[in-house]
Amino acid sequence: MSLHYNGPTFTLVVNPSAGRGRARKLLPKITSALVAGLPQVNLRVIQAATWQEARLRCIAAVEQARPPQPDGPRDSLLVMGGDGMMHLGLNAAAGTQVPLGLIPAGSGNDFCRGVDVPTSPLAAVRTIIEGKVRRIDLMSATGRLVDGAEQRWVGSIVSTGFDGRVNYRTNRASFSMGGLVYAWTALAELSRFEPLPYRLIIDGVAREQTAMLIAVGNAGWFGGGMQGCPNADVTDGLLDLTVVNPVSRATFLRLLPSMYTGAFIKDPAVELLRAKEVVVDGDGLYAMADGEELGDVPVTLRAVSDMLSLYSPAGQ
Repeated sequence: MSLHYNGPTFTLVVNPSAGRGRARKLLPKITSALVAGLPQVNLRVIQAATWQEARLRCIAAVEQARPPQPDGPRDSLLVMGGDGMMHLGLNAAAGTQVPLGLIPAGSGNDFCRGVDVPTSPLAAVRTIIEGKVRRIDLMSATGRLVDGAEQRWVGSIVSTGFDGRVNYRTNRASFSMGGLVYAWTALAELSRFEPLPYRLIIDGVAREQTAMLIAVGNAGWFGGGMQGCPNADVTDGLLDLTVVNPVSRATFLRLLPSMYTGAFIKDPAVELLRAKEVVVDGDGLYAMADGEELGDVPVTLRAVSDMLSLYSPAGQ
C-alpha cells in the first residue's frame, strides 16, 4: 500500500534538563522559530524523560524516516540539549541519508563547535531552516563498551588520559557551575595526577609510552570549549591524535588555559599525529567519548568517511 506524502516530518528530541534547565526554557522559542521558518514541515517535539528514552526516540525517528522527495526538505532528526544529546543523535543517524540538525542548549556544545554549527540555539535553528546539508566523517569505536555495546560512533574526541579522568569526574560532580565545573575538576585531578602508560597501535605500528593525555579526535573540541585536536577536519578521512608527553604538574597547569585557544600545541611537549586507525590500551585508562562514558580499554578507533548528513552553514 502506497503512503500519501503530505510534507516532511522533522522530529525534535529534547533533553529538557540540559544546561541546568536552559533547554526547557528555550523550547517554546525554538519550536516557534521552526514552525515559522519551515511552514511545509510537520514538526514533532519529544521531551525525553531519560537518556534511554532519548536514545530510542532518536533511533525511531531515523527508522521511520521516509525516502527523500525531490526539491524539498527531507524527513529529519533534530536534537536539542548538550553534547550527550548530540552523541545520541549522530549515533542514530550515522550511515543513513537522514539529516541531523543540532540545537545546542548545554554547557559545553563541543560537537557543534567542531562541525561549525552555531552555538547560539536560535542561530542553529536558522541553519536548519536554511536547509544546507553536508556529509561528514565519524569515528568508529569498538571494544568492551558500556551497556554491552560492541560499536559506537563518535563525533568529537575520545579521551583516555588526564582529560578522560577529568571528564569522568565532571560527569559525577555533585554541584553545578556550568562550564566552570570542568576547570575546577581539572585542578582537583591535577593535584595527584601522574603520567599514564599507553600501549598504542597507530595504523599497524606499535608504540608504547607514558603521557599526560592522548586525545583522538574526529572533530577538535572537548571539555566545554577546549581545542583538544585543533587541526581536526571532519571531511579528511583521518583521525587526529594529540599527545601531551610527560611534564611536571606546574608545566601542565600552565598549558591548560591555552587549550581553550589551541596555542598549547606550540609547546615542545605536544606531538600531533594523524592516522586512519588507532588502538588505545594501557593500565589505568578508561575511555570517554563526546563527554560520555565509552568503556574500558583496549578500544579500537577508526575514521570512517561520509557517514553523517548534517545541517550546516558549510553545507554542500
